[in-house]
Amino acid sequence: VREDTGPRAVLGGQEVEDAGDGVAEVAAAAAAEAAAEAEADAAQEPDDFGVEIEITPAGKAMKRLSLLSGGEKSMTAIAFLFSVFLAKPCPFYILDEVEAALDDLNIGRFLDLLGTYADRAQFIVVTHQKRTMEAADILYGVSMGDDGVSKVVSRRLPPREIVRGAESARAASVVAG
Repeated sequence: VREDTGPRAVLGGQEVEDAGDGVAEVAAAAAAEAAAEAEADAAQEPDDFGVEIEITPAGKAMKRLSLLSGGEKSMTAIAFLFSVFLAKPCPFYILDEVEAALDDLNIGRFLDLLGTYADRAQFIVVTHQKRTMEAADILYGVSMGDDGVSKVVSRRLPPREIVRGAESARAASVVAG
C-alpha cells in the first residue's frame, strides 16, 4: 500500500513509451555519442508505472542509472525530462537547479539542449551556475538586504546572434557590463 504524498506528475503507459522513444534522440543530443533506452517497467498496479533507463555514455559500456556518476545521472535525467517534454508538450517548463551536479562540459551540453528546444517552449531555469545565467534572455535575482527584506531585480540581456553555445559570446558582454 502506497500513501499519497501529495501532487506528482503522472504519465500513463503510452506516454512513458512515447518518452522512451524520444530519450535516445535527446541523449544523443545531450552527450556526444551517448545512447539511451527507457521503457515502462512492469508494475504491481496497472496505473503505477516505473521507468527503467539504461544509458551508454560515450566510450563506455551500457549501465543502469544506479551505476552512473552524479553528472552522468544528471545528464540522463535531463535527457529523459526533455523526452517527456517532447511526448507531452507544454508551453513552458520550470527547471530547478537541474544542472547543479554538472561539470563545465555538460553545462554546455545542457545549454545546447535548451537552445535546441527553445523554439518549442519557454524555460524558466532556477540556477546558481554563472554559465547558465549568461545564456539567459532575462535574469531575475532575489537578494536580501541588511534589513532582512528580499529585493527582486531583473535584467534583460542583449539579444544573441547564435543560440547554441552562445554563453561564451554573452559572457564577455555580461562580465564587462
